Formats: sequence, structure tokens, C-alpha cells
Amino acid sequence: MATPSLQVFAGVKSYSIKGKLMTKKDLQTLSESRDLDELVTRIKNTTYNDAISKIQKPYTTQKIEIALRDRQADLHHTMMQASGGSNVMFAYYLKFILKNLKIILKGKILGRPQSEIESMISLHPEELIKERDIVLKALVAKDFEEAASVLKGIGIGEEIEQMYSLYNERKQIQVLDMYFDKFFYENLGRAMKSSGDFSLHSVCGIEIDYYNIMSILRGKFWNLDENQLQHLIVSNASSESREMFTKMISADSLKSALNELLNTHYKGMVPQDENGAISKFESSFERKIYNTMNSQFVRIFGFSTIVAIVRLLDFEVRNLSAITYAVEQKIPSDTVMSKIIIKD
Repeated sequence: MATPSLQVFAGVKSYSIKGKLMTKKDLQTLSESRDLDELVTRIKNTTYNDAISKIQKPYTTQKIEIALRDRQADLHHTMMQASGGSNVMFAYYLKFILKNLKIILKGKILGRPQSEIESMISLHPEELIKERDIVLKALVAKDFEEAASVLKGIGIGEEIEQMYSLYNERKQIQVLDMYFDKFFYENLGRAMKSSGDFSLHSVCGIEIDYYNIMSILRGKFWNLDENQLQHLIVSNASSESREMFTKMISADSLKSALNELLNTHYKGMVPQDENGAISKFESSFERKIYNTMNSQFVRIFGFSTIVAIVRLLDFEVRNLSAITYAVEQKIPSDTVMSKIIIKD
């Protein structure tokens, strides 16, 4: 629990970090790089210099993204300590570890070589909190079943079994994302409810709604039954949200599920065109989350600003990763800039 003095200290750091976030113009300049060498040179002229300078040639999207994520983990860890070890901040930090576990389990399912899986992850976030063992054991497991058995030790054995069963039934690799995300958002919901700061309910609540709504929509697209959809839902939501989820789950089609949102405060994000409706809605919702995080900075030294800055850092790293991929693949600057989430 953060003391008033710690909260002020962390709040000051939040504003300091926010002032150094990249602008749309900065990202535009990066997106216009001719190749990864030029992109790395340009990134070295930003606050990411120390992180990006550690990368050895030849440069790849994967190497660059890992360096960016390691710096993000450093800043998040710093803010977590500055805020007195907040449960909410730790809940958000777990996303780094869960991301690595997703990559490992997907690799095991898809039969990727051990060396390839190892090249896709960094254990730096785990090292910062001295929690490498579980991830390492999952990494060196001979197959998915052994890796899943390891994860039962951290209390997600049931979710792993449900995930593997549904994956075998549907053969959709995104199922892994949904079950790991369920674990993440359930933990976040518990941390939010134990916090005495009401401002966190709107900040974290919108993210839990995002997970639940997107899970229902994807489940409808995959023709999951109502029982399977209920298993995906995170229960730590408001009574109003739970009623909305029940109606969406009972809807007889994806379109009908989306139409249930027309009676909620999310109605402005429902796409008119059914083609690509899920991805369009997801993009609109992510922008709403981004705007919600930015709006927290009207609160002077409120705890929500501390949460908001680590979320804004995540958006920035996602933007930089998208630009890196676009530069590597020779995708036009205008195309990638139209997809990133940033203030105009």
C-alpha cells in the first residue's frame, strides 16, 4: 500500500515519463526509415537509446521488440517500487510473464524448435522480480503436456487444461491468448477490488470489459456454445456489465451480440459494416482505453496516473513494434501510421 508521500513521488515520476513519450511526429519520422539500420539509428536519438544500443547486428524485428519490452519492464518495475509495491501495479506487471508463457506454450503446440522459442523471449522481466524458475521449467519442458504440468504450480492448471481442450476442438491458436488473458484480468479484478482507490475502478474496469466483450465476440465467431463462453468470462465486473455479457452470450449471432452493445455506453464503437466487425470494434475499444489512460492526468498525483503511465508505455511499445515490422517488410509509412494508437 502506497503511503501519501510515496504516491506523490510516484505521481511525479508518472508525469515525468509522460512528458517523454513519443509524439505522432516522432513516430512518423521513425516509420519513414528505409530499413532497420536507419530505424535503429533514429531510435538511438530517443529515450530508448540505452535499450536499443544493446542490440547486435544483424537487426531484426524480434531483437528490437525484445529490447523495447525490456526497457518497458524496467520502467514498470521502477514505478511498482515507487508506488510501494501496489497489488494493482504487480497485476499489470504479470503481463510480461504471461506473454512469455504464451510464446512458450504456442511454440510447444506448434512444434517449434527449442532454439526458436528461446530467441522469441527475454527473461529480463522475471529476473527483475526474481521469478525465473517457473518460466524456465516451462521453457525446457519436452512438450506441451509437461509445460502445462509445470504451470499447475502457479494456480492456472485448470485454465491450461480447459485451454488445451478447446484448442484441440477448434484448432484456433488464439484460444491460448484468451485463457492467459482471462487469468490476467481475473487477477487484475481482484487487485482492483482490494484497492481503496475508487478511481481505479473506471481505469481497470474498462479493461476488464474489453476482455469480456472481445472474448464473447470471438467466441461467437468460432461458434462456441453458451457454456464455453461462460467459462471465458471474468467475473470481476460491475452488475451492469454482467447483465450486458449475459445478453451478448444469449444472442443468436455475432451481429446480434454486437447489437446488444447499442444500448450501452459502448454504442459509439459498434461498426455499421459487418465485414471485419470484430477487428474494427477492437481497434475502437483500444483507442477508448488509450484515451481513458490519457485522461487520468487531470488528477494531480492520483494513483490512477501511476497505472495510466505504465499502460501508455505499453501502447508506445506496441506502436514502435508495429513500425519496426512495417519498416522490415517495406510497408508504406502512411499504412502503418493509420493503424497505430496515438494522440493527434
